[in-house]
Amino acid sequence: MAFSKPSKYRAQVLSGLLAAALALGAYGTAHAQEEKGAELPGSMIWNAYDLGSSGYAQASSIADALQKKFDTRIRIIPTGTAIGRMQTLRNGKAQYGFLANEVFFASEGLFDFATRDWGTQDVRVALGRPATNGFAVAGDIGVEKIADLKGKRIGYVTGSPAVNVKNDAYLAFAGLTRDDVEVRWFGSYGALKDALISNQIDAFSSVTASSLMREIEASPRGLTWPPFEASNKEGWEAMQDIISFVSPTREGIGAALSEDDPAELVGYRYPMITTYASASEDGIYNLVKAIDESFDLFKDATPGAEKWALEKSGVTPADAPFHPGAIRYAKEKGVWTEEDQAWQDKRLARAKALQAAWASATEEFDQLRSSDDASVEGDEDAAWLAFWEKKRNEAIETLKK
Repeated sequence: MAFSKPSKYRAQVLSGLLAAALALGAYGTAHAQEEKGAELPGSMIWNAYDLGSSGYAQASSIADALQKKFDTRIRIIPTGTAIGRMQTLRNGKAQYGFLANEVFFASEGLFDFATRDWGTQDVRVALGRPATNGFAVAGDIGVEKIADLKGKRIGYVTGSPAVNVKNDAYLAFAGLTRDDVEVRWFGSYGALKDALISNQIDAFSSVTASSLMREIEASPRGLTWPPFEASNKEGWEAMQDIISFVSPTREGIGAALSEDDPAELVGYRYPMITTYASASEDGIYNLVKAIDESFDLFKDATPGAEKWALEKSGVTPADAPFHPGAIRYAKEKGVWTEEDQAWQDKRLARAKALQAAWASATEEFDQLRSSDDASVEGDEDAAWLAFWEKKRNEAIETLKK
């Protein structure tokens, strides 16, 4: 009986210590989970535009930062055409692509992706850097406005609608078409720079901040950026009828530009870190998290790299829906808004509707061809493209209702 009180006291003390230990352990576990960094695979393969392009430089600087901060190795494949970049993603040779507007065309089944062996691709965006584009024009031909390009030599790239369609849209801004200029075809985007410097072409669509543009600026021909005036509503409507993902912007960063002498150019997303919808949600989440955690290591590496900040690159709009893994991280960081989700829902609905339209169109087309229906007679490839364009437009009109 003499020890009953102390025993009770010791029990209370021990109980309190145990509770405190459990609480501290729970806090430590939660804190460790909160502080836990991104987890990346041991190796990754990315693809990007040609060596010297802004997209390749951006991919390289991010890869270098990730390799310094995480236990991973990254190989970047420079690829000259949109089809080539998408092909390495589709066949699994690359996990991510630092892509341009081929993301939109592939998602929609447009242009080179309207062929039977492609069609609507179920692609997703992880991050998309806000960027600026325009007509890179030789400075020695006296072009001051887009209309002055009439009769000039414009560079196009085989298998690269991201370049070619922007060329067409920019010409449309001034009421011009390919019939009003001299079209010159090349095998890769990088070849356009040499062609302009060597006086084989006069202009082509390009980003403003890349080593290719710096080379043109430093060449005897020089470089200029004719303006896309925001006040020209008719011109912008004509352009957006062709490429809906662009908007007016002012740019003072890049070759032949300065903050004191900016130009009215075209705003869009480039590069967009792109993959397929089937990619692991956790994998995308960790990639986006790793890039965010490494931001300070690459934000000054290349012109415009600061635009990879999550609040700029991790939100809508983009050329395809965002991946769920990217959205999960953006929500955790508080940058994903109701407006972003509304855009995502609408863009997903469009993507799914076009994928369904593609599936039904291919089945119907095959049936019509086998029955020798006159509506799809003639050259099969040409008949298919016309048939798909009709079915695609019908699907889009249905979405508007």
